Amino acid sequence: MTTPALNPRRRSLAMERTDQWVFSQEIPTDIIIEVGVARFSLHKFMLVAKSNYIRQLILESKEPDLARLDLSDIPGGADIFEKAAKFCYGVNFEITVHNVAALRCAAEYLQMIDKYCENNLASRTDDFLCQVALANLSGAIIVLKTCEDLLPMALDLGLVQRSVDVISTKACSEASLPSRTPPNWWTEELSVLGVASFQKVLEAMRSRGAKTLTLSSAIITFAERSLRDLVRDHSGNGIKSSDPLNSDVRLQQRDLLESIITLLPSEKAAFPINFLCSLLRCAIFLKASSSCKNELEKRISAILEHVTVDDLLVLSFTYDGESLFDLESVRRVVSGFVAKEKSVDVFNGGSFKEGCSSAMQRVAKTVDSYLAEIATYAELSISKFNGIANLVPKGARRTDDDLYRAIDIYLKAHPNLDEIEREKVCSSMDSLKLSYEARLHASQNKRLPVQIVLHALYYDQLKLRSGVNDGNPPDAITTRGQLQADVSLAKENEALRSELMQMKMYISDIQKTQGTTSRPSSASNSSMPKKPTFFSSVSKKLGKLNPFKHGSKDTFHLEDGVDLTKPRKRRFSIS
Repeated sequence: MTTPALNPRRRSLAMERTDQWVFSQEIPTDIIIEVGVARFSLHKFMLVAKSNYIRQLILESKEPDLARLDLSDIPGGADIFEKAAKFCYGVNFEITVHNVAALRCAAEYLQMIDKYCENNLASRTDDFLCQVALANLSGAIIVLKTCEDLLPMALDLGLVQRSVDVISTKACSEASLPSRTPPNWWTEELSVLGVASFQKVLEAMRSRGAKTLTLSSAIITFAERSLRDLVRDHSGNGIKSSDPLNSDVRLQQRDLLESIITLLPSEKAAFPINFLCSLLRCAIFLKASSSCKNELEKRISAILEHVTVDDLLVLSFTYDGESLFDLESVRRVVSGFVAKEKSVDVFNGGSFKEGCSSAMQRVAKTVDSYLAEIATYAELSISKFNGIANLVPKGARRTDDDLYRAIDIYLKAHPNLDEIEREKVCSSMDSLKLSYEARLHASQNKRLPVQIVLHALYYDQLKLRSGVNDGNPPDAITTRGQLQADVSLAKENEALRSELMQMKMYISDIQKTQGTTSRPSSASNSSMPKKPTFFSSVSKKLGKLNPFKHGSKDTFHLEDGVDLTKPRKRRFSIS
């Protein structure tokens, strides 16, 4: 926009002649204005006619003929002062939404107001603000953006508040009834603001009754635009692990991220979980404060039932995808969700051990799949692997097939583990909760420790003996109790058989030593009925203790306390 020329009625012939003298250089300049490195050779009488500030400096100067002034602290710098000087000379120039705020501040600084000259620069800029700049959302956003470099004067003049009021009003209107496509175009416009100005807009929108989803939409767009290479670029393009974290850019990004976290609404479910995971990875990468990371972890834990494997992988890997981050954040997120589920279940009067919610079961399946994805990395230790696997309650897994797959991948990727280390890896899995196909695979898996293979084989033998079908399993508590009784009786039977063999050998030795002396008495008693011997009575009692006399009892599940890994005293061959 071009400022209109002065009203011809108010323009005197003397002023016109003065303009002609100035531009024809018939009148030499008598003052130099310095603004930074820029120097302006001007005429005092042209400046003092519009600027009371320059007039006062000249009048109060101790020098009889002041020839130089330093105005380096004028808002907007040399470019804005040049336009103000043109206004003093009556030269037309363009006022735009990009420079109107700076011109208004410069007019206040130079005291170019109507009190000292009618229709001065201050009133001209105020008219432009009302009629053009603050008449629409885009213009108001640009004005607010330019005010960020004009503080505190822009704040004192009310330019910031006027812009915020216009933006919040029109943004709420656009959120309810969009005037263009895409409907969230206004969030892109807001993303050019600094975080302090953006916060003022959010607070004003909230006071006007904006919905939480409306505010969260603006925050998501703002974060993605402000931290574009960290929040949006999950492929690692443009980010290398060798990038210095102490660079000025990274420090600015850290401060910006921590400021964005303070803007998040209190509602935990206001943001999608993939966005929160992206922010948390950004916080880990930038080494943000503990309070910043803890806030994000709590928000993720609150809605973890919606998490996917990719979301957890976003937390786990560096931006170049070459190595694992510290997995403590993943562990804390899962642990927080499990604690929340336990508290909810206790509050509802249930028992967390008896059964888990569908949300807990979904998380358990996602965690097992996540473990399978990270199991191939050499830097993943056994303690970290088990630390995450054991966070999921046992009852949350209907079967341990997914966990078995993760364990198998880990053992394959770490072939140098000894038997004890492999047993530690498998300690988080219950081999009795594997499906038939998984048990069949486990029984032939050479990577598994012998103990797990024996569990799988023995469990199948018990099921074959009892005739139980995988498709219709009996009650777990009943079958585990029966199996425990069977195993206990079998051990007792084996101990008694051993004692019986020792007793038979002892009796045989006695009979050999007393054979000669017992012949007469045995001949005389041959006609008497035969009395039961100690050996026969012991045999009868042992026969009653045989647990397999009437068929094996039904066994399907084993308690964790039952030890089936001890070597048996009799050897069986299975062919």
